[in-house]
Amino acid sequence: MIGEGDVIAALATAPGLGGVAVIRMSGEGVYALADRLTALRVPPSARPAGTFVYTRLLDAAGATLDDALMLFFRAPHSYTGEDTVELHVHGGRVVPEAVLERLWQLGARPANPGEFTQRAFLNGRLDLTQAEAVADLIAARTPRAERAARANLQGRLGAALEPLYEDTLALSAEVEHLLDFDEGELPEDFFTDARNRLEALSARTAALLATWHEGRLIREGALVVLAGKPNAGKSTLLNLLLGYDRAIVSDEPGTTRDALEETFLLDGVPLRLVDTAGLREAPGAIEREGVTRARALLAQADAVLYLIAANDEDTPPEGACVLRTKADLLPNGAAIANGDPIPSISATTAPEAARAVVCDALRAALRLGAGETAHATLANARQFAGLAEAEKALRQAETEFSKGEIGYVTAAQRLRAAAEALAEILGRTWSEDLLDRIFSSFCVGK
Repeated sequence: MIGEGDVIAALATAPGLGGVAVIRMSGEGVYALADRLTALRVPPSARPAGTFVYTRLLDAAGATLDDALMLFFRAPHSYTGEDTVELHVHGGRVVPEAVLERLWQLGARPANPGEFTQRAFLNGRLDLTQAEAVADLIAARTPRAERAARANLQGRLGAALEPLYEDTLALSAEVEHLLDFDEGELPEDFFTDARNRLEALSARTAALLATWHEGRLIREGALVVLAGKPNAGKSTLLNLLLGYDRAIVSDEPGTTRDALEETFLLDGVPLRLVDTAGLREAPGAIEREGVTRARALLAQADAVLYLIAANDEDTPPEGACVLRTKADLLPNGAAIANGDPIPSISATTAPEAARAVVCDALRAALRLGAGETAHATLANARQFAGLAEAEKALRQAETEFSKGEIGYVTAAQRLRAAAEALAEILGRTWSEDLLDRIFSSFCVGK
């Protein structure tokens, strides 16, 4: 746990070469410390919030450490909810390290990973989903991931979870209160009203739970494996999607012997495209190892694009997205005329059309919408697990309600469990271990 009131400091920008480095300080006593860092006629402690000043930072002997800007924030209107001072100093390694060393001499201590955001959470500036969105925003690999993280930072997920928690807690309290009545004293519409509300809560929870797939893809991306027999066109398709010749293409079977991985963005979602060795009884040890690795990747993939050459026959694995390649080898529209349900493409004669067909196939296989995500989405496994626990408890409460009076006590317990699971997602209840797990993955300056 963080120390209450102590001043923490850390570099808030990436270390190394750069024009400006930002050092953030926060905590009770930060202004007294800042006063000793400068020789301003109007000291930092006397300056209003939302202002800044150009000054010299001084070492213990009064010599200049650096020229800097100091920015002033006052509790509770700061990122952490505490008094905060930011120092904008020259970049590189030497100057920021010298300034930080001076701060340690003056009584500050190094911030733990994520400690600024942890203090913001503990001081009520953010709920736990917003705090997690800070790390997601920093780690975002695509503009779509950045926008999704920013929406959660602004409270979109919390706004969906908060009324769900409040309504579950309210129903739980009402059921517990009515348990004190005899069955004959219960309001006439009690059972019907409670059951309808419970069913609505379960449906809302299930709908939010269903966003985990989309949220995971936006945040983490997906593994897409290109598979098929040798010479099915896997390497050609990889090159087509990437827009350059990444894989060697040859008529000689077995050219690709090891998995070749590249990143491809589909509607703002990063896909790990993996070109694999052709699936066959390979004649050589190296190619056999490549086939073994290909089969292992098939088991891990979020989606499999299984390619079958137009002049060949094959049986794709169950669940694969199948495309017929080298359509230019077919007589005019033969596959379509014969009622072949497998889409046909030609990366050679119609590359743009082929690319469009492949992207549509990937969207369908990954259940990925092409547009921006307008609704709240779960962002990580912790949120998914907590909401799954809440949904399970709500379903169990429904089952208990169906038993009549004998199930009311258990139903009330299940409702309470659902509310507690939702409370932990939002950070209404938390443990030190939970906060340690979340914030230890943050960068130090955040």
